[in-house]
Amino acid sequence: MKILIIQQRYGIGDMVIFLPYIHAISKKFNIPVSLLAKESSKANDILEDDKHINNIITLDKGRDGLSGFFKLSNELKKRNFDKVFIFNSSLRYNLIAKFAGIKSIHQYPLFRSKDNIVHSAKIFTENAIGQVISTEPNLKIKNIDNNYDKNFKHICLGISASGPTKRWGINNYIKLCEKLAKTKKCKFYLAGGKNDLDLINRFKNSDAGTNCESFEKLSIKETLPIIKNCDCYIGNDTGFMHLAVALGVKSLALFMDSPVMAYGKYSSRIMVVEPEGEENTTAHDTMGKDKISFEEVLSKANQILG
Repeated sequence: MKILIIQQRYGIGDMVIFLPYIHAISKKFNIPVSLLAKESSKANDILEDDKHINNIITLDKGRDGLSGFFKLSNELKKRNFDKVFIFNSSLRYNLIAKFAGIKSIHQYPLFRSKDNIVHSAKIFTENAIGQVISTEPNLKIKNIDNNYDKNFKHICLGISASGPTKRWGINNYIKLCEKLAKTKKCKFYLAGGKNDLDLINRFKNSDAGTNCESFEKLSIKETLPIIKNCDCYIGNDTGFMHLAVALGVKSLALFMDSPVMAYGKYSSRIMVVEPEGEENTTAHDTMGKDKISFEEVLSKANQILG
């Protein structure tokens, strides 16, 4: 039997959130599955060592539009899949699966416009395979470096975000880390890329930057063993936060303009901070980055670090 899973959301965090359901399907049928995912999800980097996935098919612009429809359906037809699990409500992917000759199609109800990403995936998969599934993601990697100084608290710092409204100010992070470093020996890992160089350099040039490294020149795959060895993640709701959670790292996630009930409650490893006046209500358009309590972040950071 050959099984295909279609997960077409863009983000790294989305890819992480779907891991328990991908793994559950693989375990149910006792075979590794193929995964169709967007390049932006970084599935190839994240899942290279995942024994439950034997092949990743990348969704790219060449598979958009009418010509892309037939190109993708023909490619899938050549692979002779027996079953497909489609984690969306798109008629397009339903028809692609049918054109590809896949006999057994499991999919969300067609044309559903809004949902809670975690609840929908959990209910769909449990109904499809007849088993209760934990929402906790579990990401396994082979390349783990144990040669790190355990006298330090290693902190992955999520200073980046997908937009300015989802990003706590860099000066807040500098102040936070200066305070943490007064009571603990700390090393900070700046989780950001080339587009975050201004933030990274401002941190490095501060008093908090005397013992830090950044991810600016690393691939996602190269950051995984570093994150795995961290004592905690502190930062914005980013893909790095979700990777940390999946790697078993306790995470303090700052939600200021994204849905906390979808992205902040699926794992016991996540502790959240919301804008003052919000409680399990932060969503898109909350615009609350200036209402994040510094004292609450500091208190919860100390709580996680022990």
